[in-house]
Amino acid sequence: MSGRRVLVLNGPNLGRLGSREPDVYGSTSYKGLVEECTRLGGELGLAVEVRETNDEGELIRWLHEAADGSVPVVINPGAFTHYSYAMRDAAAQRTAPLIEVHISNPYAREEFRHTSVIAAVASGTVAGFGIGSYRLALRALAEELAG
Repeated sequence: MSGRRVLVLNGPNLGRLGSREPDVYGSTSYKGLVEECTRLGGELGLAVEVRETNDEGELIRWLHEAADGSVPVVINPGAFTHYSYAMRDAAAQRTAPLIEVHISNPYAREEFRHTSVIAAVASGTVAGFGIGSYRLALRALAEELAG
């Protein structure tokens, strides 16, 4: 890997992509997501490292790692999006761009999904484009880093 280091962080249940509600999240597997992010990152001159966890504390530690190293982040917090103030506080410590992503469009789903506690401290949010949300976020991040 060469280029600017970028973390793509994924929260709960995202490791089950491809088998979890394919009508909502599509048929791409988590492995396919990792491959796509890594491939596109390389094209954009980014050294992308993709991580996934079901543990809120681990995601918070990764956000601290990114803040301490001025590492840009693309994050899909999963369900933590809607209620994890601890994650919001960790994301607020960012020292580089942070883009929130969602595979589905939260506003087209259940009402509890309409609130993101992360959005207010993110550089931007991309949602509703399936795995393409990650591609759009990585492209936006590359542009922001170049500008």
